[in-house]
Amino acid sequence: MDYMKATSEMKVQISHVFVDGFYQWLRYLSKDKERLCRAMTHMFNADCFFVAIQNGEVIGITACVAKGEKCVRLNRREFAKHLGFVRGSIAYAMLHKEFEVKTYPIPIGKDAGAVEFVAVLSVHRGKGVAAGLIQHIFSVTDFREYILEVADTNTEAVRLYTRLGFTEILRVQQKHTKQSGINALVYMKRESAQ
Repeated sequence: MDYMKATSEMKVQISHVFVDGFYQWLRYLSKDKERLCRAMTHMFNADCFFVAIQNGEVIGITACVAKGEKCVRLNRREFAKHLGFVRGSIAYAMLHKEFEVKTYPIPIGKDAGAVEFVAVLSVHRGKGVAAGLIQHIFSVTDFREYILEVADTNTEAVRLYTRLGFTEILRVQQKHTKQSGINALVYMKRESAQ
């Protein structure tokens, strides 16, 4: 398996991994994964993404950004084009609030990297792909610390991040837990070994 910086040509494959990895939250926009992939492909800033490649296929993704950088850029028209006006508007509003407007509730220094969008194709989960991606980020970036956000109900991810040296620094209770399936967002931090 190879880990590398993403390229613009990989955006379609990144979208497939993103939709597969976050489908439980995206499925109410459309049950059609291919339609969701087409709607999402435009938004990824490949410069911020790292990918795991196996046999020429992107099987895992994550992004790492410095303070003030965004790894996605949303286009309302693209969502409407692929999901229809109503669902496209809902998708844009929801994702805009989550990815472009929302800020971390913890201070992020200029020497910190935010690890975001960790996802692996379902058929490749449990094989160390996510761990390899995050370790690759540690080896090719020079941040003094890394932070991330994870749903408390994603216990496998919380265990993985703990094994990789992240510790919980804040837990923010969520509203509408029955709808989202999330009780709290957990914020974790890891100091660089450098």
